[in-house]
Amino acid sequence: MTSTPVSVHFTLEELTHSEIAERKGLDNTPNDQEIHNLSRLAALLEIVRAVVGQPIMINSAFRSKAVNDAVGSKDTSQHRVGCAADIRVPGMTPREVVLACQVKGVPFDQIIEEFGSWTHISVTNDPKASPRKQALIIDKTGTRPFS
Repeated sequence: MTSTPVSVHFTLEELTHSEIAERKGLDNTPNDQEIHNLSRLAALLEIVRAVVGQPIMINSAFRSKAVNDAVGSKDTSQHRVGCAADIRVPGMTPREVVLACQVKGVPFDQIIEEFGSWTHISVTNDPKASPRKQALIIDKTGTRPFS
């Protein structure tokens, strides 16, 4: 896949890159609707980038069904439709990223501090819907509201 820009700082390639897809020879090519969703997601990531004041690293964004199954995620995952990304920000904990996004009013649908290792952030699956602004923590004890 070429480095097709979907926003100022994010490319289609980095939003669809998957090490597991490469290792297992799985197709992780989004369709037109998923590319549209990835563009909306990239716009949200640009806001996050501005809020944290530095580049952010994408661990995972779009996942085809085959890739999603390979990582053991649910079919209902927003990654499946190109609406979610798992990110890391150098020098910031996932908790600090969640707090910064909340304080600055980032229009996320969902933001999750996951296992103290990365931050999941998403846009709504329906482009016309209002973001839920749901903040959660997921760790070995389960899922609960962010506090």
